[in-house]
Amino acid sequence: MDMQNLFDKSQKLVERVVGTAVRGLYSQIHWDTKMIGIKGARGTGKTTLLLQRMYQLGLSPQKALFVSLDDFYFSNHSLIDVVEVFIRKGGEIIFIDEVHKYAHWSQQLKNIYDFYDIQIVFTGSSIIDIAQEEGDLSRRAVMYTLGGLSFREFLDIEYKLSLPVLTMNELTSTNNVDMWKKFPSSFKPYAYLDDYLKWGYYPIYKEGKELYAIKVQQVVRQIVEYDMAELKNFDIRNAKKILQLLGLIANLVPFKPNISELSEKTGINRVTLYNYLHFLEEAKLIQLVYPAGISTSTLQKPEKIFLENTNLSFILSDTNSPNVGSVRETFVLNQLRNAHHVEIPKSGDFFVNNKWTLEVGGAKKTKKQLDGIENAFRVLDECEFSTTTGVLPIWMLGMLY
Repeated sequence: MDMQNLFDKSQKLVERVVGTAVRGLYSQIHWDTKMIGIKGARGTGKTTLLLQRMYQLGLSPQKALFVSLDDFYFSNHSLIDVVEVFIRKGGEIIFIDEVHKYAHWSQQLKNIYDFYDIQIVFTGSSIIDIAQEEGDLSRRAVMYTLGGLSFREFLDIEYKLSLPVLTMNELTSTNNVDMWKKFPSSFKPYAYLDDYLKWGYYPIYKEGKELYAIKVQQVVRQIVEYDMAELKNFDIRNAKKILQLLGLIANLVPFKPNISELSEKTGINRVTLYNYLHFLEEAKLIQLVYPAGISTSTLQKPEKIFLENTNLSFILSDTNSPNVGSVRETFVLNQLRNAHHVEIPKSGDFFVNNKWTLEVGGAKKTKKQLDGIENAFRVLDECEFSTTTGVLPIWMLGMLY
């Protein structure tokens, strides 16, 4: 088997990531694990993460190989065959991109893990469910999820501003004066926040801001028409209805869903509609948030539906000018959900990790809705810094990862 073409492609791709910014997830991955899986939506930078690891290792192409399973090469060669030849040539670690593009990928990865002395790092769609795949990879692979850029990561990549990662405990500390000292006195967060909200979430903006909206729309279509159709086994002809559903949601969010009304407008029956909503959430296109204290299931109606990030708010809405309050709430929820459990409380906008109640609004938002609630905070826009008890500047939620 002639694999020279694969080796050449691998080497060229690694050279392209020299000098590129490294995501925060990179330092959290235990890279010595025998099998590592990285899930994420299209456009979030999974491929770049693999190539950056290859570059850092500094191994020869004969020892470290990158392959994408949507490469035409794999239409005539099996992954197992490639691994066997690679090991005979001295291969030690293989980076496998787009595993969900390959039939029976999970079974083949299981066999490689069980019978071959090689480390495996793979990426796949956010939609794949490792626990449900054949081969039971859940006991073998250590899984990570790569989201879009946080506001903090965006500032680092776009403006070379190196800012600290903060925790919710730090943000909500009663003595937060020292926390403000972690930021440069010249830092003006609102000089950058609007850019992030409109085009800073997906790293593909680096390919050209003028084409960003078009590329994001293409990504959305590819997710629905190919990834979801293939991985969730529905007729691709239904993709049009799902895109219609997403379009309706984009112009209503955030809203408390009326399932009967959505069903009538889209022509999708109620049970199927619930499934499609969950598919869209798994695909990282929407966020379903449930009432605090209630267990969730596939057929449990969410309390509110949001788009997954603010870039989608600007790109998918008919007006391209979404409601300011909607954008604020979507930003806060998106930044929190990377590492926190979020629900809808009876009073306030969000209940975080069963501890903190947040109310999101403009600079003049009062604390009336939060009276009498323990660990309650107003998350305020147009507020740079604050030492007022119970107040968090909205931009600081963007420092959580």
